[in-house]
Amino acid sequence: MDTGQKIGLLTEHMALEPDGDSPLYAPPACDLHNPSDAGVIYGAAAGGRRVKLLKTLLTSACERDCYYCPFRAGRNFQRETMQPDELSASFSHMVRAGQVEGLFLSSALAGGGVKTQDRLIATAEILRQKHGFHGYLHLKIMPGAEKEQVLRAMQLADRVSINLEAPNEKRLGYLAPHKNFWEELFTRLRWVEDVRRSLPGEQAWKGHWPSVTTQFVVGAAGENDLELLTTSEYLFRQFHLARTYYSAFNPIPDTPLQDHIPENPVRQQRLYQASFLLRDYGFCLEDLPFEQTGFLPLTIDPKRAWAEQNLSEQPIDINRADRAQLLRVPGIGPKTADHLLSERHRNPLHTVSDLARLGIPVQKSTPFILLDGKRPAHQMSLW
Repeated sequence: MDTGQKIGLLTEHMALEPDGDSPLYAPPACDLHNPSDAGVIYGAAAGGRRVKLLKTLLTSACERDCYYCPFRAGRNFQRETMQPDELSASFSHMVRAGQVEGLFLSSALAGGGVKTQDRLIATAEILRQKHGFHGYLHLKIMPGAEKEQVLRAMQLADRVSINLEAPNEKRLGYLAPHKNFWEELFTRLRWVEDVRRSLPGEQAWKGHWPSVTTQFVVGAAGENDLELLTTSEYLFRQFHLARTYYSAFNPIPDTPLQDHIPENPVRQQRLYQASFLLRDYGFCLEDLPFEQTGFLPLTIDPKRAWAEQNLSEQPIDINRADRAQLLRVPGIGPKTADHLLSERHRNPLHTVSDLARLGIPVQKSTPFILLDGKRPAHQMSLW
């Protein structure tokens, strides 16, 4: 099997591993003889810009039997493996051809976490040192990887990630009964933060330590949104994660959860919206509009729900509010709030047109604000 076919097989399910926001390039058909047509080039948000990203595995042969995973041991499908030098050479060729700019490199677990991590690190070292690759590199940290391996991965990568998959030990047991939540996974997130706090960033490839993310499988283990966001808030506050990803569960054939109901993708969207409120908008868990069951309502954006409960009768004066108050208004994000504060210092805002000029979506914001001490006129949205 040639290299293009191998990459096609190894990237078949990599859409399940998010990095960035949305695909830049995802052709409808895959030509396994041509890596550029394999449907594996995606958009990644790295350093504030978009890059074309190859997302692939070193091997799809896995010794673990996680119930939700397409690569689980015993599942009947064609598996493939590439060696570090082979994958490095193939990726470097794709970079020179202009097909990709960055690499998301993961692996199924083969031979234990330490051995698998060694192969991931070897690939990164070949890329950086032999092929002179200076672009975006996201390295997965394996369950059971050693502390020195975590440090070495951080020295080579722009981003590292350790997938918790579930918000706590109990829920992980429903998804991956042979993974240890605390010892194999959570501890490695703590090690990443220890490195960033205790060692100078000059030790890293680009002079600063990489960002770190994790991912949760949503809807397969009976967890509610409160559980997921409680863990997310802790990770944002204590470990300074750049992102927590939420992947709505979809059953994979020939797995123990193949008959499980797929999760509503709207739930995934609400979790992302709520997590951004926790990370960027100064919200805490107590602010989020959880129902008694611990789930967020699917019918409304959580920020809008908070505003309807708290700002409908006490709107915010746009010309007097501080940044934290402005961030509570639907339609106003961190960049918009900073722009608004700068503009009103020179010229107070008097009309809805002034808001629109700043890029504020007035249909979202005007029910919850005051201009010149009065509620601005606004037109109700039509459904």
